[in-house]
Amino acid sequence: MNFLSTKWIPDWRGWVLPLLIVLAWDWMSRLDANHAYAFASLSEIAAGVSQLWQSGELMINVNASVARALTGLLIGASAGFIIGSLVAVSRIANILITPVYHAIRQVPLLGLVPLFALWFGNGDTSKLIVVSLSAFYPVVLSTFEGMLQVDGKYKEVGHIYKLSPWQVYRKIILPASLPQIFTGFSLALAFAWLSTIGSELLFTAGAGLGNLMMNAQEASRMDILIIVTFVIGILGYLMSLLIKLAGNSLFNWRNTR
Repeated sequence: MNFLSTKWIPDWRGWVLPLLIVLAWDWMSRLDANHAYAFASLSEIAAGVSQLWQSGELMINVNASVARALTGLLIGASAGFIIGSLVAVSRIANILITPVYHAIRQVPLLGLVPLFALWFGNGDTSKLIVVSLSAFYPVVLSTFEGMLQVDGKYKEVGHIYKLSPWQVYRKIILPASLPQIFTGFSLALAFAWLSTIGSELLFTAGAGLGNLMMNAQEASRMDILIIVTFVIGILGYLMSLLIKLAGNSLFNWRNTR
């Protein structure tokens, strides 16, 4: 029996490559002055962690970024669910909304940044719009496709029992399409987190991990840049893990991967 394959004991071989990368990074930082500038040593990174933690600057910016991502996710996913439901169950809504949706979706979010900056300034409003839009698109598609793919036999059962259109939607269409909607929500969470950091890099006013990275770049603090990059990756991984666990719990009867 291979005990490393059990779910209780992690395979130590997965740590080999990260450890080699860390050792190679530290070795590069000690070669000469140019390498020391481009590759902060492990001691410098440790000192940077201590500085950010003691000053409270790291947690302030983490809280700002996480709050912005979750707020944008809530706004964008809610709007996406409503629009996706409308175009899935209403032919008129499909005719009116679908062309506009696809036209806007073809414009990259980065292409809309100058427009948002002119309309809403360089602060939190513009960032929140970018994050909300990034979460909006995948939820619309997953909701529409999930509801559209519900087996017609289920709807016929609703008609046999003389259910109203609202009852058919609430008791048949929505429950049957929930797994696919949740998949879209999972994508929306990932996009919301990525766009949060991107928007903070583009709109530099206010707190956030992206803003902290820009300040570190201007100050030539490679150690801070590495720390913030690592924190962004860890937070993104934790969010993905939580949403995966939630999906496994809610839809344990179906494979949600």
